[in-house]
Amino acid sequence: MVFGQMNEPPAVRLRVGLTGLSMAEYFRDVERQDVLLFIDNIYRYTLAGMEVSALLGRMPSAVGYQPTLATEMGELEERITSTKQGSITSFQAIYVPADDYTDPGVVATFGHLDAVIALERSIAEQGLYPAVDPLASTSRILDPNVVGEEHYRVARGVQQVLQRYKDLQDIIAILGIEELSEEDKLTVVRARKIQRFLSQPM
Repeated sequence: MVFGQMNEPPAVRLRVGLTGLSMAEYFRDVERQDVLLFIDNIYRYTLAGMEVSALLGRMPSAVGYQPTLATEMGELEERITSTKQGSITSFQAIYVPADDYTDPGVVATFGHLDAVIALERSIAEQGLYPAVDPLASTSRILDPNVVGEEHYRVARGVQQVLQRYKDLQDIIAILGIEELSEEDKLTVVRARKIQRFLSQPM
């Protein structure tokens, strides 16, 4: 385990991610192991880079981030890969400032990930746990050639039902469910069943 706590200098915290990754590469390349690397929280790496950049007097880019953000993130993320000796698989927690998925620090990270499990406060407020948003969550292997035609079709069908239910939320809140068409009422029933199926009773 490698720790970089928030009370430590930014240069130290900036090196923590690279140090942990170097250790993972050692186990992959020298010990020929398959490595599972947990990073909590990758956004701290971004913040440390921003602080170091400010201390060096660099001109900040969008939203105050360092101008080298994309390069630094690429240098870290692109080292997480498989070789003939072994593999590195990484799970990374990402803090999303103000729940803004367009934040440059978040966008720079998401571009390197194969899958995203998005946890949403609005879902947790409904008492649904785990508070995973199936509409915001993504996976590059959700492809009929990888998961099969039936799995792909069902997954996309579930997303369509949940998206339609989300679109109907305002109408339901203002006018009530009774004002919906029979087809939309059926969609609401299906969506609520899907939500219960995807959550754990608490």
